[in-house]
Amino acid sequence: MPFFLTKHTMNKRFITVLSVALGLHVASFAQQAPLAKADSTKAKPELKYNLSLDGSKYIKFTFLNQAWFRFNESNPGTAVNGQPKDNTFDIGLRRTRMQLFGQLTDRMFFYTQFGMNNFNAMSQNAGNRKLQAFFHDALGEYKVFKKSDKLKLGGGLTIASGLSRFSQPSVSTIMTTDVPVFLQATVDQTDEFARKLSLYARGQLGKLDYRLILSDPFIIQTNGQAAPTVGSNANFTPYGHTKQYQGFLAYNFFDKEPNVTPYMTGTYLGDKKVLNLEAGFIAQKDATAYLVGDGSTAYDNMLLWSAAVFADMPIANNKYALSAYAGYFDTDYGKNYIRNNSTMAPANGTYNSNSFSGGGNAYPMFGTGQSIYAQVGLRLPKALLGDQGTLMPYASFRHSNYDRLKDAVDIYDAGINWLINKHQSKLSLNYQLRPVFKQQTDGSVERSSNASAVWLQYQVAF
Repeated sequence: MPFFLTKHTMNKRFITVLSVALGLHVASFAQQAPLAKADSTKAKPELKYNLSLDGSKYIKFTFLNQAWFRFNESNPGTAVNGQPKDNTFDIGLRRTRMQLFGQLTDRMFFYTQFGMNNFNAMSQNAGNRKLQAFFHDALGEYKVFKKSDKLKLGGGLTIASGLSRFSQPSVSTIMTTDVPVFLQATVDQTDEFARKLSLYARGQLGKLDYRLILSDPFIIQTNGQAAPTVGSNANFTPYGHTKQYQGFLAYNFFDKEPNVTPYMTGTYLGDKKVLNLEAGFIAQKDATAYLVGDGSTAYDNMLLWSAAVFADMPIANNKYALSAYAGYFDTDYGKNYIRNNSTMAPANGTYNSNSFSGGGNAYPMFGTGQSIYAQVGLRLPKALLGDQGTLMPYASFRHSNYDRLKDAVDIYDAGINWLINKHQSKLSLNYQLRPVFKQQTDGSVERSSNASAVWLQYQVAF
């Protein structure tokens, strides 16, 4: 071959060699991990590397970001950085998550999730806004029966829970812009954002989905806040340490729900026909403590249980899809337990106020008592907006009677999802009405007024 090849000839030969090499590489990869036949109407974007020819063994990566743009009517006496604020507008990341998980062998599964929550202008950890992200989940799981999901044994840091499906929600698929957080019953008290160090068994026996969990809850002193003072009303105890027992059952009348991870789907948007009866519990001995008349410390067991029905299915010849949920919840944390909580707090102080709820958007979210929660939504025709997707209006209602409060906690939410590309690209508008409570001179707690908030969420899920 002549050594005086022209630059043009060399470029042509280089491109030819590169094309052949790439072709051989692609062909080799295709032999290792064949791709399913393309279907533009059903394809879901994903980053997945197959470890076997049939795709049953794989490693997968996902990403979620939920950005909020919110106007909030402040509770009385709210202050932001020392200045009184009747209302606030904030921009935040409600959730940002990355997941890496996979089926490594016929029996071995792993799942990890890293991310952060409630990140706005107020966010900090030990005074540093850069220390917000953490591992949410890190677990390993063993499938006892190679070709069935009858029994899986797992352990690690996990959201697997007993109380309800919304105690272990797949947040990328929820219909409402937020889950009913009160069902993540010990969130950031004796868990890590609803995750616990646990040993569990889960699986599906016919139409029955079950999970049994033994958890080692975190002690309250590790939640990043000052340890609670033991007083006349129950609070999570700073003394001693006991294990937690959980169980959850769901009977699938029609389609069985996926059982890949412990997370439970919010809505299938009509892609499945699901009707479930569900029940669950969480129990822990001596979980809370309070002072009795002689000044000594008494302990209460925590027992939380629920019963619910969940329906999510296409209707009217698949033109629409219905999603509905209704549940009853009995939450006994101990004597007069109550906890105010706020979602992505838009304020960091209070002044001259007898507000029991606290500043910003806080309200009595958790407590000893009984609650009902319901939500309903309707996915409109898939091609309603042409290639821009469709709409899904929804509404939810929560009613809680807590022992320590004279009046009920009623929360109303209503909104609409613009499903640009199902849950992968979703714009949602939500309006919320919540109660405000104040403490009377005799120590009783009454509902004094209502406050509202409206926010726009844009979700990207991949």
